[in-house]
Formats: sequence, structure tokens, C-alpha cells
Amino acid sequence: MPSGQIFNIQRFSVHDGPGARTTVFFKGCNLRCLWCHNPESFSPKPDLEFNPQKCIGCGTCFRVCPQNAHTLDASGRHTIDRTQCQHCLVCADQCYAGALKAVGQTVDTDYVMKQILSDKDYYDRSGGGATFSGGECMLQLEFLESLLLSCREASVSTAVDTAGNVPFESFERILPLTDLFLFDVKAADPVRHKELTGVSNERILSNLHRLRDAGARIIIRSPLIPSRNGDQIEGIARILRDIRPELVELLPFHKLGSSKYAALDLPDPCLDEAIPDKDTVDRVLQILRSAGLNARKS
Repeated sequence: MPSGQIFNIQRFSVHDGPGARTTVFFKGCNLRCLWCHNPESFSPKPDLEFNPQKCIGCGTCFRVCPQNAHTLDASGRHTIDRTQCQHCLVCADQCYAGALKAVGQTVDTDYVMKQILSDKDYYDRSGGGATFSGGECMLQLEFLESLLLSCREASVSTAVDTAGNVPFESFERILPLTDLFLFDVKAADPVRHKELTGVSNERILSNLHRLRDAGARIIIRSPLIPSRNGDQIEGIARILRDIRPELVELLPFHKLGSSKYAALDLPDPCLDEAIPDKDTVDRVLQILRSAGLNARKS
């Protein structure tokens, strides 16, 4: 039975497709968007989060870590030497205070389907279903395909939330099993896209056009970080005017990921980024709507 790495299953989600949904977050991503609020999704391997506010100083992690990665700095502050940590996660397993947390687990199709099917009545009543997100769920194609097939057999509607940076052959494999694609469009210019995400958008936009030509149902999701991609909105509107998706969801930047960067000892590229105000959001929505697009804030 296919298995894969996930880092969360969120029940009763109302922001990842129509109706009440269960969203399964796959671990591993081949983009590095500067504004990402799920840095725990970057690596396909398990991660270790540390919340020092919860630490009670019992010393258990120091004793059980085989790499001696837990240390005290000159001020007596508990730190983790990430260069020594081998992600065995023994310390998290032994941390009863919850200061150390393992992020990511290997699960099989049956495990995930049990979670999904437990809420099937809510999907049926609300027009919801299961959404497979990430990270990038399409990097674990065999696992994703197995889940989509199981959902189809159980009459659960499915959505695939993707940044689209995979070979189109991957889309062809899951097209017959996917009811809806939530497709990210982050910038219009390929050079700017690479600056913001680490990769060009040429393959991404090619896949988007080919999905449209294949008759896929598509909802576009576009993040709004005014100082990063605010100059890309008109270009995005021109691209989407040709695609004609059923909906464009604008995702204004928020700071909910800041604590995650700190817990992973990662620098937060958008630590000082301002949250866009209502006037800015309304102006961007008007640009999208002026292009004939059905656009709304998510």
C-alpha cells in the first residue's frame, strides 16, 4: 500500500475548496516562496520544532540525544545545534512538556482515508470533500494517486492544491481522479518569479494552460505581498484573463508562520513585511475584476 510523508491533517477546513473539507498537508516542496507560512513543509523529511517558552528545564533531551545536539549557550539558554541533529526525534518523543515537537510522519493510504471518511456526512451536506495540499502534494505522486482513487471509490469529492512545478505527465496521471485543481499563480514575470520562489514560472504557466485545455476545473489562488509581488498583479490578471478560471482567490499576506520559522531556527524572510490593508486588497481585487475575472479575498 502506498505511503507518504505528511505534516498535518486539518478537519473542517473552509478555505481549501468548496464546502467543509479535510485538508491533508504533504511534506516536501520544490519552491521556496519568501512569504511561505508553512516552513515545516520545505523538507520531505521529519523536522524538529523547539518552543523554548514551554521548556521546563528538565534536561531529558540533553540525556537522550545521541548526537549531543542540545546545548546551553554562554547565557545559559537552551539551543539546538542543527548541524548535529540527525532528526531521530527521540528528544521530541521524550519531551512531556511539549517544548520539542516532531513535525512530519509517514502514513499509508488507509490511515489518511480513515480520517477523511470520518467526516463524510459533512462533505455530503456542504458540497465539500478532501483537499490534498502541502508543501507540494504532487511530489509524492504515487501516494497522491492512491488517495485520489480511494476517494473516488468512496464518492468523496477531491481537490489538489498545487504550485504546478512538476512535469505535465504528473497531471495527466491524476486528471481522471481529480474534481478540482487549486492552482497557485504567484507572479507573472519569469525572472521575478524566480527571485520570489527560487524557480521560473514557465513550466508552471505551461501546465496551467494545458490543464485548461484538458477541461480541468480550476480555481486560481494568488498570494498578495505588496512589497514582493504587488507589481505583478496586472500581469497576473492578463494571464488569467486567457485561462478563465471559475474563481480567483486572493490570499493576503499574514504573519501566522513567523513562530514556525523561530521554532525551526530558520530566518523569516518576511519578518518585517506589513500585512496589506483593506484599501490595498480592494484595489487588487478591482484590477482582477476589471480583467473579467471572478475574484474574491480568501
